[in-house]
Amino acid sequence: MLQLSASLLNRSVMSLRTGGVVATTETAIINPNNLKIEGFYCFDQFSKQRLILLAQDIRDIIGQGLVVNDHDVLTEPDELIRLKQILDLQFELLGKPVQTVSKQKIGKVEDFAADSETLHIQKLYIGQSLLKNFSNGQLSVDRDQIVEITNKRVVIQDLENKANSGVRATAPAI
Repeated sequence: MLQLSASLLNRSVMSLRTGGVVATTETAIINPNNLKIEGFYCFDQFSKQRLILLAQDIRDIIGQGLVVNDHDVLTEPDELIRLKQILDLQFELLGKPVQTVSKQKIGKVEDFAADSETLHIQKLYIGQSLLKNFSNGQLSVDRDQIVEITNKRVVIQDLENKANSGVRATAPAI
């Protein structure tokens, strides 16, 4: 099931052991190489520090927030050696400009949808300028249409190719 970023960010992190809120998610830690959410920066309710909740420690995503076993799954950033390279990138997907391969500016990433099981980002929702919004509406981009992601922009396939590669008409079965 796909989850919008609003159901993952600024949400409560709840402990199964205590039954209460232990933290609040702030931002997602996204690996730009495969668009996987590796974890979340969280505000710890007890120590008032910014800690990290790894994606593998999330038991479930429910309406009230994210469910974990206990408070001790929250980790200091310095302790995560394997994740250090991704943390150092400080990659932020929301607000990133989007353009096509032919350098046509499309808009900016306003939202994303991630698979709740794997936490791989499946769709990007692009906010366009006011004039383009009236004619085309909001644009959603599937992960298969993404060509490249850099620190400065997201490059997608040309929009004309998307329109032409739609469902082809076939003869009805007899």
